[in-house]
Amino acid sequence: MITDATATITEVNDTFSRITGYTSEEVLGKYPRILQSGRHSSEFYDEMWTTLKTQDRWSGELWNRRKNGDVFPAMLTISIVRNAAGLVQHYVSLYTDITTMKAYQGQLEHIAHYDLLTNLPNRVLLADRLSHAMAQCQRRNQSLAVAFMDLDGFKKVNDNYGHNVGDELLIALSQRMKEALRESDTLARIGGDEFVAVIVDLETFEDSQPVLERLLKAAADPVTLGGNLIQVSASIGVTLYPQDGSDADQLMRHADQAMYVAKHEGKNRYCLFDTVQEKASKTQLESIDDIRLALERREFVLHYQPKVNMRTGVVIGVEALIRWQHPVRGLVPPLEFLPVIEGQAISLEIGEWVIHSALTQISQWQSMAFNLPISVNISGYQIQQGNFATRIAALLATHPEVNPFCLELEILETSALHDISKVSATMNACHDLGVRFALDDFGTGYSSLTHLRRLPAQLIKIDQSFVRDMLEDADDCAIVEGVIGLANAFRRDVIAEGVETIAHGVALLQLGCELAQGFGIARPMPSGDIPEWISNWVANDSWRA
Repeated sequence: MITDATATITEVNDTFSRITGYTSEEVLGKYPRILQSGRHSSEFYDEMWTTLKTQDRWSGELWNRRKNGDVFPAMLTISIVRNAAGLVQHYVSLYTDITTMKAYQGQLEHIAHYDLLTNLPNRVLLADRLSHAMAQCQRRNQSLAVAFMDLDGFKKVNDNYGHNVGDELLIALSQRMKEALRESDTLARIGGDEFVAVIVDLETFEDSQPVLERLLKAAADPVTLGGNLIQVSASIGVTLYPQDGSDADQLMRHADQAMYVAKHEGKNRYCLFDTVQEKASKTQLESIDDIRLALERREFVLHYQPKVNMRTGVVIGVEALIRWQHPVRGLVPPLEFLPVIEGQAISLEIGEWVIHSALTQISQWQSMAFNLPISVNISGYQIQQGNFATRIAALLATHPEVNPFCLELEILETSALHDISKVSATMNACHDLGVRFALDDFGTGYSSLTHLRRLPAQLIKIDQSFVRDMLEDADDCAIVEGVIGLANAFRRDVIAEGVETIAHGVALLQLGCELAQGFGIARPMPSGDIPEWISNWVANDSWRA
């Protein structure tokens, strides 16, 4: 749409007519306000015009109204065209109807926060509520309990009566357990037959015991389904905050550990996490000094997990995954040492070592006639360093034989939450160097559509937690489908991680996702094993059908 200096419409194209329903004859000579939806305040439009007059350009989302009265979301960019004297000659507006994208966003936001089967909060919303509850504890000088619950005997119900009856049992028990809690508490289903309760406003552990007893009873009381009397029970692990001074993720892990103790001790009971024992059992592995020393001793190694196109059988690249070849403990996985150095200077050194090692490996494979891109995981702390793009350029300069396109940097979707503008600018600077980006663990953040619009990532990785359970969990399958839809809407490639079986691959292909990685394809392996694996690997016939 083009207007003159008085904002009178002088020209529209066919796309404008298709989006709004107005013909050019119906809008020429009129003002764009005929499209206003009534959803925006006058302040919104005042700010738009102020920005436009001072910067000669405005871009953003807004709601407009079609000729038939329907309100729709649009991405709008308005630019000023000035004459030789610097006076406004025209305003040029570019519209994009983002109704489909908004629909995907709404679908994702709903299914990413609630369990479709039980309508309870899921793990994402649970994490948010737990963080808020922890902050409230600090302000009120109170405690909270995190109770991790796993149903005893639930697998036998599925085996004996089928998954439909199993689902009905989960719905019935979730309602009972929710009623066993107080109004201020939270109950979430985090997958399968696992539930987590956050019990707040506590002074001592004893204050939580009546609630825990009610949860045990709610799980253990028989349920009649389809004429069958079904009975299970629950094993519950509990940890207290701030007595257990961990972060939210660690509180969940500690409660999970205590749950396994409850199962070992006979099931149908609760067990309190022993913080004293935990502190006493911590090893020197958690020392930052030990990790720094390991870097100096070259004890870190990279293993590589292939990424493939399931339909064509082509190996499209590998992901580099760090391991610690510990002289005493053997091969130590990253989750046992990377969280210790998060936000520390040593994490930047290790991050650069990984990139340098990956570039060296690309060069070595090229000499063997294997042109294989490598993706490297980048922490949020690392990419938000002011000199990140400069450091990438320096590392690339030490490997001039390597095409920068062969290096892909994976960042967690949540890494960009704090300063998305800064992260976007850094990514664009790296993109100018020829380096590609992937958004890792997509679907676990809170602003997925914003990230897709503003972050120049060519590849979207569906988080393995959704892929792993998608065959049994309708929520996870819906999230996977929503992420694939969003990626297609934004013309991004999409890859699923956590593909563990042939059936996972078939389901993903049916949803339109061809790229994948996971144990069902190959486990991470040393670099020396990759060429032989590529030579021998053939995609499953059911994928290539």
